[in-house]
This record gives sequence, C-alpha cells and structure tokens, in this order.
Amino acid sequence: MKNTVQVGDKREYRRVVVVNDVAAFHGEVVHEVCATFSLARDIEWTSRQFVLDMCEPDEEGIGTFLSIDHKSPAFVGDEICYIAVVEHIKGNELICSFEANVSDRMVATGKTGQKILKKEKIARLFKH
Repeated sequence: MKNTVQVGDKREYRRVVVVNDVAAFHGEVVHEVCATFSLARDIEWTSRQFVLDMCEPDEEGIGTFLSIDHKSPAFVGDEICYIAVVEHIKGNELICSFEANVSDRMVATGKTGQKILKKEKIARLFKH
C-alpha cells in the first residue's frame, strides 16, 4: 500500500442527476428525485479515488461500510458535487466523511469505510 494520502485530503466528483438515478423499484418510480442508492454509488466512487491512489498493482479496495444522511432532494438535471475527506487511516483501513451538495444546498452527508487488501485475499474471500 502506498502512503500517498493523508488525513484532511479531499477528492471531488461532480455528476448530473439523470432519469436512471431516480427512486424506482422494480420498474415503478416512487419519486422523481435522486435516490439514496444512486447517491451511494457516487459517494463510493468519490472516496474510491483515494483507494486508487493508495493501491499497489496487487491490491484492491473493498468497502466496509457506508452511512448516508439524505437531507434534501436532488432533481433530474441538478449537478451534485460530492466531496470526500480522509478522516482516518489506520493500517489498511481508510475512513472518509463526505458531503453532497447542489449549489449551496446540502443533499447528503455521511461516512465511508474501505480496506485495502491483496487481490489474492479478496479472491479467496469471494470464492464459493
């Protein structure tokens, strides 16, 4: 694992909400706003940017937790700005806080956890 990331480092990702991001289950739209599960995907991608910087070629990141406080809606066409901040690095564990905003409106906050493991170990864990 490369020691390229420090507590306080930030990564940003921007994405425009599209129709496929709305809250829908089994083909039925519940709300025409960005779903919490769509936020989760983009939040994970934002904090993964740290993992990509930290991994050696024989390593990969694996998510350990995701906590989201969904505070306000993001509508189709809105651009969400995701910002992840490194809160804690201990051994191979990376904990980030994040916020997601549309302009000056907070959409979500929370935390992510990831561990960096050898690819061979992940393959053993996923073997069934």
